[in-house]
Amino acid sequence: MIEAYLMVCGVLTGLLFLNRNNIINYILLFFFLLIQWALTVYAYQNINLTELNYFKIDALGFLLLTTLSIISIPVLYHSYRFVVTQKNSPRHISIYFSAMVMLLSCISAAYLSNHIAVTWIFVELTTLSASVLIHHRRNSRSLEGTWKYVFVCAISITLVFIGILFLSFALKQAGSVDLSYDSLLSKAKILNPFWLKLAFLFIFTGFTAKLGLFPMYTAGIDAKDKAPSPAGAVFSSVLMNMGFIGIFRMYIIMANSSLHSWTNGVIFVAAFLSIFVAAVYMVKVTNIKRMLAYSGVEHMGLVMLGVAAGGVGYYAAILHVILHAFVKSSIFFQIGQVYRTYQSKSIFDVGNYFKYNLTGAMVMILCFFSTTAMPPFGLFVSEFMIFRSLLEMHHVALLIAVLLLLTMIIWALGKSIFKLVFLPLPEFDEKNIEIISPVESLSQFVLLALALYIGLNPPVQFTLLIQEAIINLPH
Repeated sequence: MIEAYLMVCGVLTGLLFLNRNNIINYILLFFFLLIQWALTVYAYQNINLTELNYFKIDALGFLLLTTLSIISIPVLYHSYRFVVTQKNSPRHISIYFSAMVMLLSCISAAYLSNHIAVTWIFVELTTLSASVLIHHRRNSRSLEGTWKYVFVCAISITLVFIGILFLSFALKQAGSVDLSYDSLLSKAKILNPFWLKLAFLFIFTGFTAKLGLFPMYTAGIDAKDKAPSPAGAVFSSVLMNMGFIGIFRMYIIMANSSLHSWTNGVIFVAAFLSIFVAAVYMVKVTNIKRMLAYSGVEHMGLVMLGVAAGGVGYYAAILHVILHAFVKSSIFFQIGQVYRTYQSKSIFDVGNYFKYNLTGAMVMILCFFSTTAMPPFGLFVSEFMIFRSLLEMHHVALLIAVLLLLTMIIWALGKSIFKLVFLPLPEFDEKNIEIISPVESLSQFVLLALALYIGLNPPVQFTLLIQEAIINLPH
């Protein structure tokens, strides 16, 4: 099935790129959604099935694949609304949708990859497709964002490749050449610690570009700012989840070696610095999309704190990345409407959003409470569990420092969101404001409701899948 999925998506990507008829494009996109959901249903029915020797449908891969399949529906809908309102040429529309399908299918394949080199290949393909989306507007700012993204991601993917080479050295000394995750896990205890340390440092650093974690978080900031909002929703949700799964699978190997404590130390440093950087920039940044991009850096820092703390933190980390994907994609969809209203992303050029887009303003309020993990929203549950894991592992000083930084972040984000929603905007010309249909905000309400439901009342099968995803970690 995975082979058929990749072949069909490759054909759809090519057809979308060559076609100039919008109606045919939309038919092809609908067919892509059918194929995407067919793969998801197949994955549910075949958990732990290995295909083509390089793919395995494990619990974590299935959870993130389902998250992607859910989000892909509003992504394509809002992409349609974007190209219609921007009045793009048929050629640009075709290129946009071709790149979007390629991006979503490559992320799906990376989720299900059971071989670190295959994961590396699909991660590289996401860089190429994402760069096309970033450059969609074809102006100087989008060009700048594109080359920055390509440059940082090129370095990051090179680092991952070097890490894979070090990993192969360690594996060869252990009498194997199989770089599948299952093989690496079975050999973890006898791998050479020196080569394993180097491998983890390079692989971890490389994947932070996709995860949005220190030190290579800069790749995603400009990308999410310069790309169209539907593409920014993908970058801030399922693409970041791809970085997480790359690091998490490597972490499982490290946790079963003699380097578990050392690995946790590395992750603690990167996670804390991510939250620190996010707090510093969110306090001073005035571009709303960039502020939300830094919010993603903060959340991924919290996720990795949960991983390093262990215990209930393992469960909380996976729960958090899934809930964050729903919440952050919804707020990026809404930011697209904000830009259409004010034609600006600056906090100084927006205000009184309740007057111009009532349903959109309600979404922004709900998104603020959700993304800052206010009770009873879903992210509050996962964040609380992460804090609990830090307390149980006696990282009290770290927890206090993190809480102080989170207070700064909540204040910075709240100040901007409430100005957007409530404060009047002097000397604003209301004559040319686009009237946005409340229907366009429906997807955001659905995603936020889904995050709330899963956080407060997770289905039994959902909980069991997360528990299966962390079964190989020491408890």
